[in-house]
Amino acid sequence: MTKRRWYWGESGRKDAQIFRKEMIKMKNEVLEGKIVRKGVIKMKKFVIIALSLVMLASLGTSCAKTTPTAKKPTLGLVISTLNNPFFVTLRDGAQKEAETSGVTLIVMDSQNDPAKEASNIEDLISRKVDAILINPTDSDAVVPSVKKANDANIPVLTIDRAANGGVVVSHIASDNVAGGKMAAEFLGKALHGKGKVVELQGIPGTSAARDRGTGFDTTMAQEFPDIQIIARQPADFDRAKALSVFENILTAQPKIDGVFAQNDEMVLGAIQAAEAAKRTGIIFVGYDAIDDAIKAIKEGKLAATIQQQPALMGKLAVETAVDVLNGKTVDKFIPVPVKLITKENVP
Repeated sequence: MTKRRWYWGESGRKDAQIFRKEMIKMKNEVLEGKIVRKGVIKMKKFVIIALSLVMLASLGTSCAKTTPTAKKPTLGLVISTLNNPFFVTLRDGAQKEAETSGVTLIVMDSQNDPAKEASNIEDLISRKVDAILINPTDSDAVVPSVKKANDANIPVLTIDRAANGGVVVSHIASDNVAGGKMAAEFLGKALHGKGKVVELQGIPGTSAARDRGTGFDTTMAQEFPDIQIIARQPADFDRAKALSVFENILTAQPKIDGVFAQNDEMVLGAIQAAEAAKRTGIIFVGYDAIDDAIKAIKEGKLAATIQQQPALMGKLAVETAVDVLNGKTVDKFIPVPVKLITKENVP
């Protein structure tokens, strides 16, 4: 006959050891007490058996209540670059919400390199994460990676910049067309509807650069026909590149009345170049409302910036991913409001 083996767990083993000691003690008390009447001994045995059954039932109930802890969902967040304060704030918002929601968040920096981005996403797919949140370096270059995640049945969400292909369950971003329109309206009115303007563009191919440019250019053409955009050049959302690009534009253009840069990093680089060249009287408008831009407004160097809410974007991205994993229906596009910041309302 095969002996049955019981598994009690750590607490169960300790209870069993105590139980055995008590049973031995009771047995010794019965036998050493010189109880000779059979009826009494039988009663003692009955009590021992009854206690044994109660103990076994208690242990069994205790073991039955011990269940494995459910695995926490894991999200992967792929950021275009963490060398930009805007995206650092976006990451922080996502991390805070991940802690609140009880999910694990793996953050990866693509360093503005589409190849690095593809490698990061491949890594997350191999780790079998539950969802991938992508802030693309390039809206076209990211498409093959999105499709690989689709093939692995991993939901994909995009943040701030969209993907131009593949299946994306939700896109969380500012209304960048509206933001570009706000920038154009402010600059056009500041110039009284006349003048020469330079536009510094972001990374070509990104939805943010495209949409901000669309909002700005369309509004300028329709509402301020006497304002001439004399140069449009990309500086890849980078301060150092913008400094170099604008130095060349300053050399080529003797008269510049205004500048719109599609992010604050670029507008700050342009301001630095203008200061070095001792060019004054230029109205600068940026986009993002990062801390350095707010400081520049207070100092009178920057006229305005379009305020995004990167922390809220990160928060909403994680919230939406959790909803997707819980089987809820989510919106394909979740817009985050933007706001014009000037010296009148600077925080």
